[in-house]
Amino acid sequence: MDKIKRKRTIRAILGLVILAGLLWLIGLSLCGAADFMYLEERGSATPKDGDIVFHESNSRQSPIIKLAQHSRWTHCGIVFHIGDKAYVYEAVEPVKYTPLDDWIARGKNGVYCAKRLRDPLPDSSIARMKAVGARYKGRHYDTLFQWSDKRMYCSELVWKIYSQGAGIDLCEPERFSDFPISAPPVKKLIKQRYGDRFDPAEQIVSPRAIHKSRLLKEVRYSEL
Repeated sequence: MDKIKRKRTIRAILGLVILAGLLWLIGLSLCGAADFMYLEERGSATPKDGDIVFHESNSRQSPIIKLAQHSRWTHCGIVFHIGDKAYVYEAVEPVKYTPLDDWIARGKNGVYCAKRLRDPLPDSSIARMKAVGARYKGRHYDTLFQWSDKRMYCSELVWKIYSQGAGIDLCEPERFSDFPISAPPVKKLIKQRYGDRFDPAEQIVSPRAIHKSRLLKEVRYSEL
């Protein structure tokens, strides 16, 4: 009997190991291999105005955003310098500047990804982008992810600063209906925040869509 029990236990453990492996492979295929490539090694690049940085937020909504967009990168912002110091201009509560090193440390395990336009931005475009961004400073965070300038969410701020300041659309806006909004955790959050006022046709830009933009290339920062 003891031998039979041991065999059953071993089979159960092996089954769990195989299941865990299958779930990991499924997650890898959903998120895409590129989303698992993050910056553990340092490069030689220095932060430049207009760079877009991504990390996995530690906020309560981050796991749901991660599930909905199939990407680990749930928050993003734009790098701008004030004097000689690099900051991230981001839509949190409220829209504000955060020192780049503090922003990186705030992400999950300090892991981040930095991307830059393949074609360099002229100084005049950077100046216009800063001016556009200044209009949104202090705006409240948009928990409803609506395409309105009254409130801002992270990827909306990045997209609009590039579009309105440099005339560059980093990606095509999507609709809520393009995401798996029927997944139970996503559905629950929608009900909590919108009640019966949810519009699946609402335009939206996700951090993943910007991260995947063909206009961008990945850069590796040296030690900050």
